[in-house]
Amino acid sequence: MKKYEVMYIIRPTVESENIKQIVNHFSDIFVNYNSQVLELKELGLKDLAYEIEHHKKGYYVWLLVQATPEAIAEFNRVVRITEEVLRYIVVKEGE
Repeated sequence: MKKYEVMYIIRPTVESENIKQIVNHFSDIFVNYNSQVLELKELGLKDLAYEIEHHKKGYYVWLLVQATPEAIAEFNRVVRITEEVLRYIVVKEGE
């Protein structure tokens, strides 16, 4: 398993209860695929560098995970179809 940094931005219009559900759902993906979430930081509502879909702010979440390729593939699949997520990135640690 390799270490990855994962960051995603949730739409600012999402309710706080739903944000918690989304964060837990994405963390559970890694756990269910025999991976570990080493760190999770909810950075909160921040200004975006540029406007995305008429939003000037977004709710940032950062994770450090030790994950299998299957877990990364499943995360990528699920995050792409989740309408509440504006942007996301997955980077192998050290790159």
